[in-house]
Amino acid sequence: METKKIITVFGATGAQGGGLARAILADTNSEFTVRVVTRDFNSEKAKSFIELGAEVVEANIDDIQSIKNALKGAYGAYFVTFFWEHFSVDKELQEVRNFIEAARESHLKHIIWSTLEDTRNWMKLDDDRMPTLQEKYKVPHFDGKGEADHFFREADLPTTFLRTSFYWDNFIHFGMGPQKGEDGNYYIAFPMDDKKLAGIAAEDIGKSAYGIFKKGNELIGKTIGIAGEKLSGYEMAEKLSNALNIHVLFNPVSPEVYRNFGFPGADDLGNMFQFKRDFNDDFNGARNEIFAKELNPELQNFDAWLTNNTSKIPID
Repeated sequence: METKKIITVFGATGAQGGGLARAILADTNSEFTVRVVTRDFNSEKAKSFIELGAEVVEANIDDIQSIKNALKGAYGAYFVTFFWEHFSVDKELQEVRNFIEAARESHLKHIIWSTLEDTRNWMKLDDDRMPTLQEKYKVPHFDGKGEADHFFREADLPTTFLRTSFYWDNFIHFGMGPQKGEDGNYYIAFPMDDKKLAGIAAEDIGKSAYGIFKKGNELIGKTIGIAGEKLSGYEMAEKLSNALNIHVLFNPVSPEVYRNFGFPGADDLGNMFQFKRDFNDDFNGARNEIFAKELNPELQNFDAWLTNNTSKIPID
């Protein structure tokens, strides 16, 4: 029996990596097998992957040796960082350097790096249309990943750069879902005016990554942007209204208002939405729903995602 190629998946207990790991495990004819990386072997998510038949290993991306151990004998790897756990670009960049050092020794044939644009290529730090954050960034959780892209290129590692989109799952998990106003209507709010927001189901990111691994060498060195659908806030509000059977309206607040909402990371996200609004053609043009569907035939549009997830969206 031919030995299957091992894909080591970092972030497998999160949204992106979990989608990739489950996609490989669900494909009984796959040429690949999955090695799930977790920081806690005894966590419920880790145990659930063991039950699905995955190899599960414990590693910490702050520990280079543990990364090397997780990559041992692997054909490929999915690398993702976790900015929202610590809000530190410096820490994120160090984690990428750790990936690079471990990958150099591991002779991987294909890496997928989950990345985003460095918004400073569009808006310099002295551009006062948008405040500079942490002294060095416009959108920290974008800029650090974009800055790290060249690490992979300089190391001459066989990398596909995967640019993701807004998770529709944010309507479930991060308080971005409809909030009831004093007038009895429900509102979603973000500073996009009437511009379209590229969105995707989180699990479809992992499934698209699986499609990239299956295509192999032809996508090495390429930057691939994926989305499930591009919709304005008004269009999303209408679809949410129909799915939830409540009256949802879109409130196109200003970036300044959003930045001052007061939750952790509000300034970063306010800048992010402003970037997507002000450079809408560039951002959306870099994300291709048709190619995403080729990579992942099960790709959901927003209506399909709502059909599967309406019951999970919290309504006050």
